[in-house]
Amino acid sequence: MDDTHAGAPRSKEFLASHGGPFYELQRRLKLLHDHALMSGRRAVLFIGIAWGGPFLLGLPQSLSIDTSGGLTYLTDVSVWARFVIAIGAFVLAEQQVEQRLQEELRHVVSAPVIAPSSFAGAADAVNDALRRRNSNLAEIICLLIAIIAACVVLRHQYVTDKPSWAVMTAPAGNVVTLAGWWSIAVSIPLFWFLVTRGLWRHLVWSLLLRRLSWLELRLVATHPDGKGGIGFLADYPSAYVTSVFGVSCAVAATLAQNLLQETATLTNISILMVVWLVIILGLFAFPLSAFSRPLLELKKVSMARLSAQATQYHRMAERKLTGSNAVAATGSEPEDVTDPTKQYELTRKLSPMLLSHAALLPVSAAALLPFAILASTRVPFKEVLSLVKKLLLL
Repeated sequence: MDDTHAGAPRSKEFLASHGGPFYELQRRLKLLHDHALMSGRRAVLFIGIAWGGPFLLGLPQSLSIDTSGGLTYLTDVSVWARFVIAIGAFVLAEQQVEQRLQEELRHVVSAPVIAPSSFAGAADAVNDALRRRNSNLAEIICLLIAIIAACVVLRHQYVTDKPSWAVMTAPAGNVVTLAGWWSIAVSIPLFWFLVTRGLWRHLVWSLLLRRLSWLELRLVATHPDGKGGIGFLADYPSAYVTSVFGVSCAVAATLAQNLLQETATLTNISILMVVWLVIILGLFAFPLSAFSRPLLELKKVSMARLSAQATQYHRMAERKLTGSNAVAATGSEPEDVTDPTKQYELTRKLSPMLLSHAALLPVSAAALLPFAILASTRVPFKEVLSLVKKLLLL
């Protein structure tokens, strides 16, 4: 957020997909530039590294679709979900997310939502968010998590009794293939690093919004958006549709292989879909719920003031109509009061929750679609469709 108000402290513009060691590494390798993320080109490159590496190392077996001797590379749904769809979605989403969050912060300034007395606090909040975004420690932790995930997979390969493109099983001990080693050393860490790094950057944005919610905000109870004038913030989750779809594909594919092979009932799938949807929506509810406090306070104060004015107005109308008030007729009362009825009704409808069904519908659909595809292979399609409709209408 680049504050342009006179006398206000300045902060650098918050670019969600810039900064940090991994960004700098890509910039030095000329995979991107400061003014061009080149998401499409990088998505193809990362998919080539994650998916193409094991494919080439496993040739000619990688071309097989005969699963009689174990799961092949081309028939492994989790490979396509993680190394193609998810990784591609994470990289492609960077541009969408950065542009949308940039627009949200610019709207905060141009509205203007923040009171002049809080300009310094807003600048400090953005600068702190930039420091978190650029944190070396945060990305080191993301990398450590990715390495741990790869180690877990490696351990599983040595104890599994199911042969696949990644491991050859034998009584004397399992042997990890070259393709399997590449996936463990490169593909899986890359997938988990992008996942955790994306989550960290959304947390940085979430903390920024929560920090802004504690500043003095120029809210108005009768704003036509029904959210005090900050309803536009509720639209930001739509920027994450692509990345949500990517991670949902990876989760659904993993569940398909490990949890639902023999227990694929509509009830089990329904529970998984509900739990996953709650997790996804919770990620967006966390930052937006912080604005419930100022909105509730706004509604409380505005209702009290408008209620008092409504009393004065209708007592004035009663005197003009009947000559005096029916009760407490003594004492002087104002004779020129504006009717606040319309403002009162608008204030009464003010919602203290920024989350809205319309704003979350695309994200919910992206989260549920991979599970719906999975479910349709195991239970009747009509039942799956009915379940998805119910969840989207909640």
